[in-house]
Amino acid sequence: MTTAEAAPPPAPEPVDENIWLEEIYGEEQLAWVREQNARTEELLEDAEYTSLEDSILEVLDSTDRIAMVGKRGDWYYNFWKDRANPKGLWRRTSWDSYRSGSPEWDLLLDVDALAAAEGEEWVFHGANFLRPATGGTHRRALLSLSPDGGDANRYREFDVESRSFVDPAAGGFDLPTAKGNVSWLDADTLLVSSTAEGLPSTTSSYARTGVKLRRGGSLTAAERLFEIPEDHMMALVAHDSTPGFERTFAVDWISFFEKTTSVLRDGQWVQLDVPADVNLSSHRGWLLFRPQQDWTVGGTSYPAGSLLAADFEAFLAGGRELSVLFTPDEHTSLQSWSWTRDFLLLNLLRDVSSEIRVLDPQQPGTDAAWAATVLDACPPLHDVNAYAVDDEDTADDSDDDGTDGAAPVAEGEAPGAGNDFWLVATGFTTPSTLTRGTLKRGDRGGVDSTHEVIRSSPSFFNEGAYEVQQHFAVSRDGTRVPYFQVASRDLALDGQNPTQLSGYGGFEISRTPAYSGAIGRAWLERRTGESAGNGGEAPHTRGGVYVVANIRGGGEYGPSWHRAALQDKRHRAYEDFAAVAADLISRGVTSRARLGCVGGSNGGLLVGNMLTTYPELFGAVSCGVPLLDMRRYSKLSAGYSWIAEYGDPDVPEQWDFIKTFSPYHLLRDGVDYPETFIWTATSDDRVGPVQARKMAARMQAMGIPNVWFHEALEGGHAGASDNRQAAALQSRSQHFLWRSLAGGGA
Repeated sequence: MTTAEAAPPPAPEPVDENIWLEEIYGEEQLAWVREQNARTEELLEDAEYTSLEDSILEVLDSTDRIAMVGKRGDWYYNFWKDRANPKGLWRRTSWDSYRSGSPEWDLLLDVDALAAAEGEEWVFHGANFLRPATGGTHRRALLSLSPDGGDANRYREFDVESRSFVDPAAGGFDLPTAKGNVSWLDADTLLVSSTAEGLPSTTSSYARTGVKLRRGGSLTAAERLFEIPEDHMMALVAHDSTPGFERTFAVDWISFFEKTTSVLRDGQWVQLDVPADVNLSSHRGWLLFRPQQDWTVGGTSYPAGSLLAADFEAFLAGGRELSVLFTPDEHTSLQSWSWTRDFLLLNLLRDVSSEIRVLDPQQPGTDAAWAATVLDACPPLHDVNAYAVDDEDTADDSDDDGTDGAAPVAEGEAPGAGNDFWLVATGFTTPSTLTRGTLKRGDRGGVDSTHEVIRSSPSFFNEGAYEVQQHFAVSRDGTRVPYFQVASRDLALDGQNPTQLSGYGGFEISRTPAYSGAIGRAWLERRTGESAGNGGEAPHTRGGVYVVANIRGGGEYGPSWHRAALQDKRHRAYEDFAAVAADLISRGVTSRARLGCVGGSNGGLLVGNMLTTYPELFGAVSCGVPLLDMRRYSKLSAGYSWIAEYGDPDVPEQWDFIKTFSPYHLLRDGVDYPETFIWTATSDDRVGPVQARKMAARMQAMGIPNVWFHEALEGGHAGASDNRQAAALQSRSQHFLWRSLAGGGA
């Protein structure tokens, strides 16, 4: 590279008087945190707060809530937390027992007992089973355990029959705590992507390599299979052990939205020839594609957000015959999909209400390549998701249970469960239900389904007193932005209702209707008394209004909705959210003094921008585990991995637009800012706590009144690792907003 071609110097960093707070575990820094925590707890943790926390904890610890299960072999596995078991129990039961409504659980691991025995605050993050040999049982699993609730995990081999870890001295796998991923290659070999034991990491803090770890070996001596450049986001290696379709994959995750996938053939990696922004997945003989931007193949253009299929081997050999399974329109987007043994389930959103289609690869369709049947299971303004029970259950679909094949689930272990599916339905005022169904080809074409409700969540508030409405605000550029409003059926449109506006708007993540007993109790049913008017009428009370905004940057309308707010277009997400706030005020639902907003992570960045750019719209802001310093975010924790979303602040022309949505740099003297509560967690190794610390410190130093900060010392990016911590986290945010908006004041 010549001098003339040399890259320009990085954009200069603004003066940062709080950079000392970036040392996460420094003694002086933690002393500052404890002082802030004490100040905030003194303000918030009054008798009303204590009652609120107990009420929310009762919801989280309820023994009547649905114990969701995952099927492996003949067993149904569940992880459960409650008051007596705050760290949780990993357990299993039979189908007969689970279906009975009063399961007899076979306890596999008590995480509280493990933590006490080992002196480590373990947080259970899941189990990855080894596929057994033909005729065998699922016996060995790798358990993922985090020491503090963060993203770094320790993987330990566990024997579910002996209910114990396999001793490393006897060859049991035990991988040191690190960020990464693990996949079984066979009974004695793992495919590992990790930063442990000196293996290299990317700038984003994730694994750069994939290695083959043999039983009894070490990661440092393991054979390296795959490696990516340091400035790429993450390497991943994994094995698909589906009988007859065994394949080993490597993924070079270039950025958050770009990756290349390769399959191992004859000892060589063969890269699948698709653009990096086309999402891939495989199932048996099929390869599925979901482009994030319009994709032209063989002269045919396929729109972003469509779903396409090809024969796996034919595509690898150079064939480009693609079948169109779904095409989005201005109202409908594809959110996810799941394969049963013979059918493909598509989970869609139509104006943010669910629709589920079942596709049959064996029958030609009319509007798509495969015949599609709409599953009649989705009421309006609800979120309903379907996914397979166990697509690998290849038991014969027989009728020897005496039901002539009519029952969705037979007594005992269901034969032919490969075409069974779970259906989880929820709404803002509808407690969740779990349904199990079976799919089969209809006698007259299409796909028939039978269903049986297995579990229903309990009610935690008087849902019948509230109404869910969907409204559309008009953003600055004329885009119609949907939002959900949950309020009392006798809502008075007088501008005086305490209103909590929630949003996210990033990473193509959709905000959909969901039941929350905590929101019901902490916000909707909470009452404030005030005079009905100036004429001496009898006083009356009113509850809170809860609002969820479906702003651009999210995935509610597919990739185009997301890309509309990427990088230099980020302001559109904030304009959308502000438009919803203004619409609530103009409709008389609330007023500036009664309107608060709440968001976490990228949602914390969202409400940070409401604080600094639209302070005239809000009376209070609750900002959780947030990004706020967008000049240094890419140097903190996993921030480098989000450059594809926000831009690179080290590039001068990109910093020019990033600084317009960097709340830490947008604070100004003389502005009437909303009351502000900023909360985070010391052990958050994804966003990290330092941006929240610095924002609070700067606001307090500027003399901005009513700025509060709290930092949980554990809990990771979720801010909580058990139900008690989760209840405290939710209660602090809810109590702060209510005090600020309902007249108490912080």
